[in-house]
Order: sequence, then structure tokens, then C-alpha cells
Amino acid sequence: MTLKETPCWLDTVTLPTFDNARPWPVRVDVAVVGGGYTGLSAARTLAKRGAKVAVLEAQTIGWGASSRNGGMVLTGLKVGASTLIAGYGLETARRLFAASVASIDCVEQIIRQEAIDCDFSRSGHLDLAFKPAHFKAFAHHVELIAREFNHSVRLVPKSELRGEIGSDLYYGGLVDETSAGLNPVRYVAGLARAAEKAGAELHEWTPAERVARESSGFRITTPRGELRAGEVFFATNGYTGSAVPSLQKRIIPIGSYIIATETLPDDLAREVSPRNRMMFDTKNYLYYFRLTPDRRMLFGGRAGFVPATPDTVRESAEILRRAMLSVYPQLRDVKVEYAWGGTLGFTFDRLPHAGKIDGLHYAMGYAGHGVAMATYLGAKMAEIILGGPNENPFEGLPFPTAPLGLYDGNPWFMPLAGWWYRLLDWIS
Repeated sequence: MTLKETPCWLDTVTLPTFDNARPWPVRVDVAVVGGGYTGLSAARTLAKRGAKVAVLEAQTIGWGASSRNGGMVLTGLKVGASTLIAGYGLETARRLFAASVASIDCVEQIIRQEAIDCDFSRSGHLDLAFKPAHFKAFAHHVELIAREFNHSVRLVPKSELRGEIGSDLYYGGLVDETSAGLNPVRYVAGLARAAEKAGAELHEWTPAERVARESSGFRITTPRGELRAGEVFFATNGYTGSAVPSLQKRIIPIGSYIIATETLPDDLAREVSPRNRMMFDTKNYLYYFRLTPDRRMLFGGRAGFVPATPDTVRESAEILRRAMLSVYPQLRDVKVEYAWGGTLGFTFDRLPHAGKIDGLHYAMGYAGHGVAMATYLGAKMAEIILGGPNENPFEGLPFPTAPLGLYDGNPWFMPLAGWWYRLLDWIS
């Protein structure tokens, strides 16, 4: 069977199309740059409140990470609770962690309100200890987040781990029942339809090439012509380009790759994932995996840190298949049918950021936690743009650039970072 180099999710839904022959709007209240979760969530909120909104997407709606991810809707942030408290203080850490939990509620509420059929399920996540020391750290984590964040998770010792995962590779686990899974393409398609239904105009193949400040707002140059907007919201995450250099130099595009197998027999599916959790491990060079609603094993990781190309997708497919068999030897005779890559947006402090820079609104930098947080911050920033209360949990956090100005948007250091994280995994 020929390997399909596209996300398996694309075979489960027909994405909506948008007529670029419609009249160009010339002027809008808000221009949203980026047609993924962040931009569509913002556009939906803005349009429902009566704003005239245009979404400018460089490719097709949902083309980026919004259709290429694993469909994991997770609590927490890339930065762990202890590090968060040490770096930002207890009150800020509480606010940020609470936002990660609220973001899942936000996704669930939108799905319910808009009747989006996307296989949303609160199946929980399972964090897997790759080394014995990692499991010992879990015990401290359980106590810390219960005490300081009023959030409950539970330990699964190695002796009981077979009830959660059909693998003997790991040394225990940590279960959070709050997390969820969904079909990310069905979700982004539903968000797009909801935004358009509310009155937003969605323009595909319309990159924002330049943005200039004017007395009455902003002038955005696109291949289709100029657009004037009172406010501009950048929602480009790992695909942030040179139109706003002050944002580009703060976002690091990192490649992430996924394979998906053929549909598994019922008994094998139950063996590898008895509780249908969203699963990932404690390595820096982590694996993340789950069953899809149609019983495929979806297995992802940082097989290469560079953004995806056809060559890196094929190379990563082989790396990930070997990794999958190290976790699940019982899948050795199962065919891999899909392989694809996408680009995540990381920041230098590994936290999302949202706010205003050079007069432009933005939300980005989700570091692999974007399904929920992008939806949530898109809606929160829309409320701020409309003059509502500022409920942005990341307000006031510094948005760092590289030390000594050594980064301008070209991630030249990613091969070095890959080696560094491999070293950390070896010595940790």
C-alpha cells in the first residue's frame, strides 16, 4: 500500500471551501491574519458581537497545525508546575494553569453551541514515565497541583500500568481525567462554518504581506489588494512570517511528525489502549500517541525539529515506526498508512503569549498545547479587541526574544537543539 503523506483526519471530512470571487471588503473593523483555531475562534466571537471581520489565510482554512495535530485537548502547559511557580510566582502560576483547564471547557462549549461533530470525548490523558526517576517526580507533581492548583490527578504505578496501556516500556504513569480528544479537522471545519455563519468573511490564499500603521488604523497588503482595518489580530503561530518582524523573532517554528496505522482489530485496539487515553511520555524528545475514533494508532514525535518537507516526512515515518514498535512490539505486522508533518510555534520561554505589540493584537506560541489554548485565547483576545474586560491570563508576561538578538526568524539552531534534548534524555 502506498503511504499517504497527508493527515489521516482529512479522509474523515470534507473541509468547507470559500469563494474568493466574492467582493473584496476594502475595509473591516478587524482583520484576522491566520485561519486556524486561534483566528477562527476570534473571528467567531468578533462576528457574533457585530464586528465586520475578514480572516486572511495564506493557504486554505485549517491548513497548518490545526489540521495536522494529534487531536489532543490537554490540561497544563509545556512548562511544568514547579518551574512555573519558581519562574513566575504562585499567583501567576495558578492563573496560567487555571486557564489551561478553562480552555478545555471553552472547546467543549463551542462544540456544543455550534453542534460540531468532531468526536469530542473527555477520555483523559496519560503521562508516561520514561525512567524511574521520572515516576518519582510524578509523586511530587500530584501533591503540588492538588495543594496549589486545586486540581486532581492520580499516579499509576508500573504494576498497574497494563490497565492503561498495552506496553511494558514505561515505569508508571500519571492520569488526568480532565483532558480530552477530538478529530482536529472536523473541529476546525466546524469552527470555520461557525465563524462564517456569524458573519465573518474567510479569504483563502490571501497572505498578509505587509502591515502599515495609518491614522485610522492599519493598511494590509495582500495579493488580492489592500485591506484597511481598524484593528489587526495576528493568529499565525508556527507560521508567523516577515509581515511583523517583532513577532517573527519571538516564535520558533518546530517540526512535528505523525504516522497513523491501518485500522486495528477491536481486540488489538483494546490491548494497546484500554481506556482510550491521550498518551505522551516524559522525554524531551517525546513520543505522543492515541487511538483515533476509527481505531488507528496515531503516533507522533519530534522525529526531526525542522519544519516538514516531503523528504523529512518520509524519513520521519521510518523513525516513528521504529519508535512505535519500541512502545508496542505487538504492532510489528500492522501497516502504516499515513505520514505527515506540521509546524508548531514555540517561544523562548515555552509559554503561549497573547497581547499587543506595535499596535497589533496577537496570540501564539502554544508549544504543542494549541487545540484548547488557541481556541481559548482567540476568544479572549476578541473580547479585548471589542473593548470588553481584559481576561487575558498571559497579560503582562514578558515575551522574550533570543539572547543577544541571535534570532531573526530563521531557526538555524534547531539541529543543535535536537542534539541537546537527546543528551538531556540520556542523562536525566
